[in-house]
Amino acid sequence: MAYKAILAGASGLTGSALLSILLQHPDYKEIVVLVRKPLPIENKKLFQVVVDFDRLDKYADLISGHALFCCLGTTNKKTPNINAYRKIDHDYPLQLAHIGFKKGVNQFHFLSSLGANAKSSTFYLRTKGETEEDIKKIGLPSLDIYQPSFLTGDRKEKRNGEKFLTAAMKLIDPILKGSLKKYRSIPAATVAMAMFKRSLINKEGTFIHPSDQIKQIA
Repeated sequence: MAYKAILAGASGLTGSALLSILLQHPDYKEIVVLVRKPLPIENKKLFQVVVDFDRLDKYADLISGHALFCCLGTTNKKTPNINAYRKIDHDYPLQLAHIGFKKGVNQFHFLSSLGANAKSSTFYLRTKGETEEDIKKIGLPSLDIYQPSFLTGDRKEKRNGEKFLTAAMKLIDPILKGSLKKYRSIPAATVAMAMFKRSLINKEGTFIHPSDQIKQIA
């Protein structure tokens, strides 16, 4: 195989783990990452494209290939403005999906969140849910949506209370059984591995992967 991947969100926790996997796997010969600023990584398979996400159409010719991975996302701390937050979590992924569809991308992989629901009273979960629903309407030949629970891993930026929550989840995870297993914390590297493995399968349709199923795939 000689696959080409396009990855948006390669600087994030899950995106960086996914990029590492893609660079190491022989089936992927070309990885195009869409970034705001260059990553401190060099690899003969890696092509970094510094883009203005508000003008994604300018880069449409680059957004073609086997799999398009969208790991974009932000936080209230980094993006306190609601409109800017929605742009990153909804508008950019949706536009990427539209471009990928037009350019004949075989697969679209979208990193969402457990509990995503377009009718949620929580802005974060409602935005994720609306993004999922809007992407589904495009008619992509193969769409995988990943809904992880609390993500663990070494983040570049430190988030308030995250060390406490990570420690708390280590105690809580074992008692979450049966239908509650999907609420257990999950390493971002596990999510990345699941996204990668799904990209190696030729399939058509829309597939939703809750957190507990993500672990099984990985």
